[in-house]
Amino acid sequence: MTHHGIPPETGPARSRWGTMRLGAEFMLLFGGTPLLILSLRRAMVLFIFLWVAALLATWWMRGTRARPHHRKREIAVVFGRFLVLGSGLALLCWQLAPEHFLDLPRHRPGFWLLLMLLYPLLSVWPQEVLYRQFLFTRYAALLETPLRRITASAIAFGFAHVIFLNWIAVALTVAGGVLFARDYERHRSLRLSCLEHSLFGCLIFTLGLGHYFYTGAAWHHG
Repeated sequence: MTHHGIPPETGPARSRWGTMRLGAEFMLLFGGTPLLILSLRRAMVLFIFLWVAALLATWWMRGTRARPHHRKREIAVVFGRFLVLGSGLALLCWQLAPEHFLDLPRHRPGFWLLLMLLYPLLSVWPQEVLYRQFLFTRYAALLETPLRRITASAIAFGFAHVIFLNWIAVALTVAGGVLFARDYERHRSLRLSCLEHSLFGCLIFTLGLGHYFYTGAAWHHG
């Protein structure tokens, strides 16, 4: 007993408090932040937050070591799956919206090429740091099983795209989030995760789905 007559915090109580704190932090970061950005509707705020958060997360994870394995086999898996799923997605886009198919490379080839070069660095890397590497590392005690980690990562990743105010962006990123998180759970390689995300992201913009991921169209509509 303490001198105030209150028993000291027990191990399980401390553990429960830690779990609750991590849960609240998770909801604030991955749930509250997209809503805040949506309420502000400033593209620069989105960009600054994404990069500042990714850099802080990288700093917090300094000294932690990933455990990537079977790198060559994983690269082959990434490209093989991309060929199959990407071909299916291309066919679907061509069938459902032929008027938008290959919009950027056909009508704005210079901008399309610049986007292909900058998108992986400016957008993919900070997203993968936050929604895969940091989420899996920081919340390991909260998300104790692979299923929990994959589910939380996919839902958080999809919810981040509510800022674009359309269900297609959310649906595509939830599906992509499941794919990226499942693979990251297996190989724990940020580079491979960025590679896979870049391939599918660049494909989406190439096929003509980029307008679903454009804040200008969403925030200035009407």
